[in-house]
Amino acid sequence: MDTPAPLPGPLEHLTPLLDSYGYLAVGVLVFLDNCAIPVPGQTMLVLAAVYAGTGRMSIAAVLAIALVAAVAGDSLGYLLGRTGGHRLVERWGRYVLLTPARMERGEQFFARHGVKVVTAARFIDVLRQTNGVVAGTTGMSWRRFLPPNVLGAVLWVGVWGGAGYLAGDNIGPLYEQLVRYQLLVLVALGVLLAGLVGYRLWRRRRT
Repeated sequence: MDTPAPLPGPLEHLTPLLDSYGYLAVGVLVFLDNCAIPVPGQTMLVLAAVYAGTGRMSIAAVLAIALVAAVAGDSLGYLLGRTGGHRLVERWGRYVLLTPARMERGEQFFARHGVKVVTAARFIDVLRQTNGVVAGTTGMSWRRFLPPNVLGAVLWVGVWGGAGYLAGDNIGPLYEQLVRYQLLVLVALGVLLAGLVGYRLWRRRRT
């Protein structure tokens, strides 16, 4: 059984936690990371997949645990949003970077693009932690929320788990590139959204 090469940055910092708690660490951090608490769940998922690539963990177990934890975490966030809504944001939101101003912008955006946001949210920091809360607070129905929640979890776990498992010792530079690409996607989505808003305003002026 091979031993992983030294890992860079945040991956290396989480190694003792994974060594001590194994699959439990994966489940807990991924769950919290999808439930309005900014912990390194995505990084833990990648690290566990790297371990699986060296035979120290089962990739099937890592992916299954991460998938269930991601769906459950986002679902709990949704439940908190439905039951507590704005009161939770006003009292606790500042501790998880969910300010009232961000909440208001999120509500306006969710009213139009909720399903797409829930599906893609896990690939964007802050949105990954808060999309369930915002979806619940804005009154998005459970039937409408669950399918993109599951689909988003499948895509997120598949991409990051697969990257860690296949990359092995090359995970350092690959992880940096994927994070950079993730930021580029966020910028592209922002530009696209601005274009759509501008187009709609232009059409309204013409009518």
